[in-house]
Amino acid sequence: MDTPDAKHSNIGFKPQSNPAWTRDELILALDLYLKHRDALPSKHHPEVQELSRLLGRLGRALGLSESDSFRNANGVYMKLGNFRRWDPEYIKDGKTGLAKGNKDEGLVWDEFANEPTKLAAVAVAIRDAIEGQTATLPELGGGDEPDIEEAEEGKVLTRLHRFRERNRSLVKAKKQEVLKKHGRLRCEACSFDFAEAYGPAGEGVIDVHHTRPVHTLKPGEKTKLSELVLLCANCHRMVHSSRKWLTVEQVRALWRKA
Repeated sequence: MDTPDAKHSNIGFKPQSNPAWTRDELILALDLYLKHRDALPSKHHPEVQELSRLLGRLGRALGLSESDSFRNANGVYMKLGNFRRWDPEYIKDGKTGLAKGNKDEGLVWDEFANEPTKLAAVAVAIRDAIEGQTATLPELGGGDEPDIEEAEEGKVLTRLHRFRERNRSLVKAKKQEVLKKHGRLRCEACSFDFAEAYGPAGEGVIDVHHTRPVHTLKPGEKTKLSELVLLCANCHRMVHSSRKWLTVEQVRALWRKA
């Protein structure tokens, strides 16, 4: 039996709700939604149950929640219903989907619903990361860099992309390749040369950028040096300055225009 003090201490108490769905989660949910667009599966459906378990692993990997009830099957089912309000095929006859969703649902819908091949590739890449690498890749649960905007593919693939860019052996090999070929390390967007600007202290200083989206890499496929480019810190930040990351060519064009 509760004591009076215990009763008073619970006044106004509300159970802590789950955080808003991340872009990664929404992408996985949209992928499932489009597979069952005409008739949504129930919370008891095997694919809904499987996605619930997967999102639980994702939540733990990203540090969102350690709760066993995180993104339960009912929550996944409700999220599929939220997507209906963005589906023109569903609302054309005056129907409405579930309200009170996440504003990012509309953004994810606009970016991926009409590109099923890309959506499927991104969903597979996220799944591979969660199921195959969370135990060996602590960067997946690390902090986000303030100057790096999360890519349209979501947080998981953004972190994996940055992990590849920071791979010391790849960075070293790329710099050696360029030095052997050109004798110097210049930014491939603005031509800035750290050694030229700062003397010996700038020798070897430059960022390495991975040009290929992570979701296009097949499981086990290794990064090629031809997929890496050298960028100064400023140009590298420009590449990652918006959700739809800029290409090196776009940054070069902006620099020349400025």
